[in-house]
Amino acid sequence: MRVQSFRPLRGFQVPSVSTAMTFCGLVITVLFLLIAVLSPLFLTWGWIQSPTEFLSNPIHQPPSSQHWLGTSRLGYDVFSRTLFGTQVAWQVVLLATILSVGIGVPLGMVSGYLGGKIDRVLLFLMDTIYTLPGLLLSITLAFVVGKGVLNAAIALSVAYIPQYYRVVRNHTTSVKTELFIEAAQALGASTSRILTRYLFLNVIQSVPVLFTLNAADAILTLGGLGFLGLGLPDEIPEWGHDLRIALEALPTGIWWTTLFPGLALTIMVVGLSLLGEGLNDFLNPRLRNQR
Repeated sequence: MRVQSFRPLRGFQVPSVSTAMTFCGLVITVLFLLIAVLSPLFLTWGWIQSPTEFLSNPIHQPPSSQHWLGTSRLGYDVFSRTLFGTQVAWQVVLLATILSVGIGVPLGMVSGYLGGKIDRVLLFLMDTIYTLPGLLLSITLAFVVGKGVLNAAIALSVAYIPQYYRVVRNHTTSVKTELFIEAAQALGASTSRILTRYLFLNVIQSVPVLFTLNAADAILTLGGLGFLGLGLPDEIPEWGHDLRIALEALPTGIWWTTLFPGLALTIMVVGLSLLGEGLNDFLNPRLRNQR
């Protein structure tokens, strides 16, 4: 008997790995964004308790109908702390990455376009910062600037500025030799006009990819700062801080105070990483041609 070979249905196309990664990362990222936006509404409607409210029975309570994810050693509701931890993570991470982009991109454009002493000085400074371990640099800066959302964002952003600088500078040095840049210079266009109108849109292709990947790394770094007792005040719901408090009770069988903040942190990092890798496959011309 002759066996016919399998033929796919017309119009059906198996999604590529890049498409699947991007879709999964986008779904997870949007889900955590919705949680961050809706958490205050849940608190206003009375669906959840305040993440800073001490409960009447603060002893470790396992997950129940009253406290879905149980309670912590300090008397907090784990479900509420986990939800509001998403909001705090987005606040700090977005502020840190925006600061990094706002400083690294202009410096990279100016350095790559002007060259000379400015380029050498900035390149030496950024290479020096880049050689330092990001977590160690953030810990040192957190000691200096103190605790708080803005201070934590500053401590995180310094480690990512050299990445944006190096990528944008390399793009700028290659684009500034193009004919349309030379034509603008011949017509007497000012340096600021060339940088903002002709160079900017041509050198930021990799910024969205770096933005998402750095956001994922910043969440891990923020969790590390919180685990060490740095970054944010103790009363602010933050996953790293909650994990540090919960770790003391883990050997006694209190698993819920560690599991849920750890899962939230891990899933959010995985989602942003998948989104960044998927965007890289779509925006990188070499990978796009291979695909």
